[in-house]
Amino acid sequence: MFCIRHIGSNFLRAFKVPHLQKLVVNIGYSRTVEEYNINYKRLEERGEAYARWCDDIGLRHWVLAFDEGHRWGHMTTNLVECINSVLKGARNLPVLALVRATYYRLNELFTRKSAEAHERKRAGFTYSVFAQKRIETNMQQAGNIVVHQFDRRNEVFEVRDMASGKVSVVDLARRTCDCGHFQVERLPCRHVIACCANQRLDWQLYVHDVYKMTEIRKVYRFEFTPLGDPDTWPAYEGPTLVASPALRRTSKGRPKSVHPLTASPSMGRPNI
Repeated sequence: MFCIRHIGSNFLRAFKVPHLQKLVVNIGYSRTVEEYNINYKRLEERGEAYARWCDDIGLRHWVLAFDEGHRWGHMTTNLVECINSVLKGARNLPVLALVRATYYRLNELFTRKSAEAHERKRAGFTYSVFAQKRIETNMQQAGNIVVHQFDRRNEVFEVRDMASGKVSVVDLARRTCDCGHFQVERLPCRHVIACCANQRLDWQLYVHDVYKMTEIRKVYRFEFTPLGDPDTWPAYEGPTLVASPALRRTSKGRPKSVHPLTASPSMGRPNI
């Protein structure tokens, strides 16, 4: 899975066409095959070389519609960067200090996140902050949608957004919607919520368990063990690791040379 931000930067570096960078990003964010085909055709009309460059990446690596549900709507590496921010400044430390800093900083992160998750669950919230905000927004937008039922099992619907006039098909059994948000995020989009409200169905059945606070608490259930005083640690029994001089980094710049007249006595008398 590639970061869409880096793909956009690489495209701009390869072709120097800033006005097409946004279109490439939109292709990556395409949630349905139809949306992808429309955006891809627009790019191809502006130059086949641009389209071929995108083809070389591989659809499943950067387009939401073809990621087989692995991304959950995340198109950047922010999930990794958030851990990097926790460990910021530790990578330049000596090995022992680096390991110690990593251990204590991750312990602080897990302890804080675990407390926040338990507090949110205790406050009566069922879902995460992200899911709660997204559902509330979709509920507000669902009031302007007309729903038509197309089967007796209350599973297939056709909905019309009165503001835009766009028509979408919702299949609750397959958990799909033409807008693409339902299958990408595993959260009920505004069309799904409108269908549930129209037929008096429980929309919470279509929220994936990963957004529930009971599942989020499991992520931070691991607890770090205090290291204690190193003098109390058991004696190490194992192989001794010796650094290889061949792997030592050379300093930048020209190598330092010693002038014969400034050589130290330990180096011997210079030949003049």
